Amino acid sequence: MADHTHSLQQQVAIVTGASTGIGRQTAFALAEAGATVVVNYIGSRTPADDVVGQIKEGGGRALAIEADISREDQVEAMFKQAIDQFGTVHILVNNAGIEKDCAFTEMTLADWQKVIDVNLTGQFLCSRAAIREYLRRGPQPGISKATGKIVCISSVHQRIPWAKHANYAASKGGVMLLVQTLAQEFASRKIRVNSVAPGAIKTAINHAAWATEDALDKLLEMIPYGRIGDAEDVGNAVVWLCSDAADYVTGTTLVVDGGMTLYPSFSTGDG
Repeated sequence: MADHTHSLQQQVAIVTGASTGIGRQTAFALAEAGATVVVNYIGSRTPADDVVGQIKEGGGRALAIEADISREDQVEAMFKQAIDQFGTVHILVNNAGIEKDCAFTEMTLADWQKVIDVNLTGQFLCSRAAIREYLRRGPQPGISKATGKIVCISSVHQRIPWAKHANYAASKGGVMLLVQTLAQEFASRKIRVNSVAPGAIKTAINHAAWATEDALDKLLEMIPYGRIGDAEDVGNAVVWLCSDAADYVTGTTLVVDGGMTLYPSFSTGDG
């Protein structure tokens, strides 16, 4: 008998920052599970069109929408366009994020504010728009057990302090409690809110950490599982959290890090 617990058929998903990296692979994973995918992007349209094209070639449905998620008007316009096109939204993946690393004493207010605006305020704006739509639409039990799902892409740095990345770590710590608070507030309305906290994932944002053999060897010292993660690892986790297989899961963080948060320097038991 076929297992339909991971199926996202008839569901519409918005993935922010979906033209590259983790967002790109998450869009592919959601489409493979049957979802219609809104590919959010900013800047060059070509990578977003490539994602849409590949999804359509595979028999799926997708639409690219440009929006700066730190801008309220652009977020509202993106959701309106998606709802006008597809009728509603069932899934939001808050993936878009940036880094602007700097020694704390040299960090400008602009560098602090930009990271908070995208990584935290952007997740607030998109989550608010999604929840408003879920409440407007109401349950569709024939499509999904939950009225709506949100998955926020956080980071192991919601737990691990990170020198010279105070803005980034603060934004991800904020995401953690945003997720928990929204999950608490809307669980009674059957809206599930969770997060995925990736560790070291092979994407352009951390290219310097794995681009050379020496850099990769140093990075692997922090990963007990012995490999750097792929964006597909995160995408697969997102699909599970969005599926009915995870219907009793809300307010939690699924850490996808090969054991980075297990304090590998203590693994020998010495001392």
